[in-house]
Amino acid sequence: MGVARRYHGPIDCAKKTIQSHGFRGLYRGLSVLLYAAIPKSAVRFGGFEEFKRHNVSPDGTLTPGRKLFCGMGAGVCEAILVVTPMETVKVKFINDQTSANPHYRGFVHGVRSISKEFGLSGLYKGVTPTIFKQGTNQAIRFFVMETLKEGYRSYRGDTTPNQPVPKMLTGVFGVLAGAASVYGNTPLDVIKTRMQGLDAHKYKNTFDCARKILRDEGPLAFYKGTVPRLGRVCLDVCISFMIYDTFMENFSKVWSDPKPKP
Repeated sequence: MGVARRYHGPIDCAKKTIQSHGFRGLYRGLSVLLYAAIPKSAVRFGGFEEFKRHNVSPDGTLTPGRKLFCGMGAGVCEAILVVTPMETVKVKFINDQTSANPHYRGFVHGVRSISKEFGLSGLYKGVTPTIFKQGTNQAIRFFVMETLKEGYRSYRGDTTPNQPVPKMLTGVFGVLAGAASVYGNTPLDVIKTRMQGLDAHKYKNTFDCARKILRDEGPLAFYKGTVPRLGRVCLDVCISFMIYDTFMENFSKVWSDPKPKP
């Protein structure tokens, strides 16, 4: 038997949210996202650069397999260190705030209450699907991004592996990388969200969650939220890579070895 749908698409979801909670309702849970964004990006890009440093070829390039490996390594690192506990807090916090009688009075109170109620093991509920999700996510994104950058440099005839790519083009590459990752791992994201929600107790493990979703809601349930997630992720990846490349270029100028004095 199917589960009744609360929303009929992203527009209907936004409309009902505004009707119930006002325009500010669209930004519920924003503080949780902001608290998680900085450490997540730091671990992701820092992890990729560290994996890349140990796997790069003498000519400064990565083979396709190593691109996937470095991206997956970065995703696994961020999943364990940042994403799993923060996503658990975020999902439970947003679910609580959109309920008829919210219990959490803010982010700090929410974290304290969730930690006290569920403990450390509760914060890491759903760590397995999160590792799979973030690992495949970043493997796809960094693979697509690095491959497109290499293709552009080859087209231009640039021989330097780290030759900067125009920022607008980096943004376009980011949109493509984001879209590829959305279609590549949305099913894992759906499972992860269910495992970390307020109804997580209904599922024994990752595979039990997937089985029950398939049984109760059908295969299309694994792609719920694809359209709104596509827009959000494409913008996220686009902006993230543009900002990261800008910072790295400026840091390279500041930290480059000074020319020897005559």
